Amino acid sequence: MLEKTGPIEKIYEAYTAIADDRITMHEDHAEVFSSDRSKSYTVSWKDNAYSSDDSATYWQGYPGYPVIAVLMLQGRLLYDEAIASQFKDINWNKLNKEYKRDYTGAFEHIVEERHLDEETIKKEAETVYAQLKELDITLKKAGKKKKVG
Repeated sequence: MLEKTGPIEKIYEAYTAIADDRITMHEDHAEVFSSDRSKSYTVSWKDNAYSSDDSATYWQGYPGYPVIAVLMLQGRLLYDEAIASQFKDINWNKLNKEYKRDYTGAFEHIVEERHLDEETIKKEAETVYAQLKELDITLKKAGKKKKVG
């Protein structure tokens, strides 16, 4: 099981990556673009060992949204695609800067702005988060981040 799981709001960022089709899956790795498409992250895996060069995974030691999104696309984390689609076209990089990394505040802004069903979305995220906590995977450090363009 994971030692650290990080903020539940990273699940919403993973939803956006999936809804925006910013993930290219390969046999043993995936390329994930940031919400403003200025950065590219590589998530690699072998058996139950995952690595990524996104900041959360690399520096904080918990699965960042690129890892979570890959786990979703691999079917290791089950999620509601209809809920994920509601998070299309969100520039989380900009929003998280505006909210000074108050991820809950950024999420609440999106819920209010888009008139989303907060209770249903939070319940779904909690289900995914519980699955994440129970996953038998390990995280390892990856190479440094790459800028795109």
